[in-house]
Amino acid sequence: MSMGPLWCVVPAAGRGTRVGGDIPKQYLPLAGQPLILHTLERLAAHPMIAGLMVVLGGKDEHWPAVTQLGGKPVLTTIGGSERCDSVLAGLRALPADVTDGAFVLVHDAARPCVREADISRLIEQGIPAGGGLLGAPLRDTLKRAGGDGRSHETEPRDHRWRAFTPQMFRRGELSAALLAASVAGITVSDEAMAMERAGFAPLLVEGAEDNIKVTTATDFALAEFLLPRTK
Repeated sequence: MSMGPLWCVVPAAGRGTRVGGDIPKQYLPLAGQPLILHTLERLAAHPMIAGLMVVLGGKDEHWPAVTQLGGKPVLTTIGGSERCDSVLAGLRALPADVTDGAFVLVHDAARPCVREADISRLIEQGIPAGGGLLGAPLRDTLKRAGGDGRSHETEPRDHRWRAFTPQMFRRGELSAALLAASVAGITVSDEAMAMERAGFAPLLVEGAEDNIKVTTATDFALAEFLLPRTK
């Protein structure tokens, strides 16, 4: 099966500032450079990725004005208030030669430890399946908490997965699904949720669990440890 080069949309318009005061978390330093740069470098290093579309907030003063990485173009556009708005903006801003039928990856700016082999597996398995996402089956016991902070029930974990990124869908189908969710007033938490609403069943592709989303101060230390070990 012939697979053309893929663009990757990276939503980075969030104001996740609870870790570092006034600076959005994607710009906080990790192993000597902003977190987002590690993520972009990891994506640009993948041989199947042709370019990156980074979606920024309207008043972003921290973006390092990168225009290429690893010889691949890095373009930017302005996003919206929710992740889904930003992804849609990124899809709309892709170069004209990215057709509606072309597959596009979407990856969290705060996941710098994604493995090249996992991206390859997602591409190889997800394209013939019509789209998919990286994830991992839930291995912990799952509890339902009450308002009192106590465990009231144990939930079944069969068939439950944690969703990671990248997620990969056709540009036209994902754009339509995100727009439909927006029109319906539903804030989707990831691209797969929008596709599920539109009647698709995205393929779950198991990836390494060290593809962590850096959210807390502790995560920065863990990500620094993982970075050299996940290449």
